[in-house]
Amino acid sequence: MGQKVNPIGMRIGINKTWDSCWVNKRGYAACLHQDIAIRNYIYKKLGQAGISRIVIERPDKKACLTIHAARPGILIGKKGVDIENLKQMITKMTNSEVSINIVEVRKPEVDAKLIADGVAQQIENRTPFKRAMKRAMQSAMRLGALGIRINCSGRLNGAEIARMEWFREGQVPLHTLKADVDFGLGVAKTTYGVCGVKVWVYKGNVKGYSQNTAEKGHDSHGKVPGSGWQEKDKRNAKKSHVPESRRNQQGGATETIEHSEVLCSAPVVENVEMQSSVVDKV
Repeated sequence: MGQKVNPIGMRIGINKTWDSCWVNKRGYAACLHQDIAIRNYIYKKLGQAGISRIVIERPDKKACLTIHAARPGILIGKKGVDIENLKQMITKMTNSEVSINIVEVRKPEVDAKLIADGVAQQIENRTPFKRAMKRAMQSAMRLGALGIRINCSGRLNGAEIARMEWFREGQVPLHTLKADVDFGLGVAKTTYGVCGVKVWVYKGNVKGYSQNTAEKGHDSHGKVPGSGWQEKDKRNAKKSHVPESRRNQQGGATETIEHSEVLCSAPVVENVEMQSSVVDKV
């Protein structure tokens, strides 16, 4: 049976990057637990803001947080009170100076994490899961996604036997590494149990590697100009620089001619044949 790997983890270093950007050889475990605690605290307290991802950087004994949210006004609060309280809380958790940047998610209908949270919230409100899934897929495809897949698993609609159902629209190439596939996971805590929601969103092929997914360019035709994926074009370009070998009919010796352009190969061959004929006459 084929198993599913996290598409973001499989593409790290290719067209994705880490959400925790720091290096600490001695205090690695402590910093890792701090990152987990910070993310859990923010998701739990400010989940209504539609948080997509949290990037944590630690330059020179400091902590810099970049929060991607669909509704940044809820994070900032009235006159910036909520953001100051959040900064003080994170300062206590990290024992270091903290700076927080907030980035607005322009299209929350195409973000996999926000789609999963939205479907999970509708399931908690007793909305039929099929209706919630199809509505989310239609809005994502309408706003520019090339493909989307949604999985819902658990005691769907209160059934006694748990099951999994999924819908897909468009194409979702999970094996293509240059494809920009976003993945999100949501949890619906209902009265009859926990239901899980997984979302894959295909946004196109990545032109080049950049640290922010928002800065990447996409090509709907699958062609990636100026990147390392055009191996066939490179091989075709190298064919003009491959040395040619010709066998002399008179002496039986092999003469190798290297040329940089295909157009200048013919006169060079004639000169070599003329020189070989002069040597034979002598």
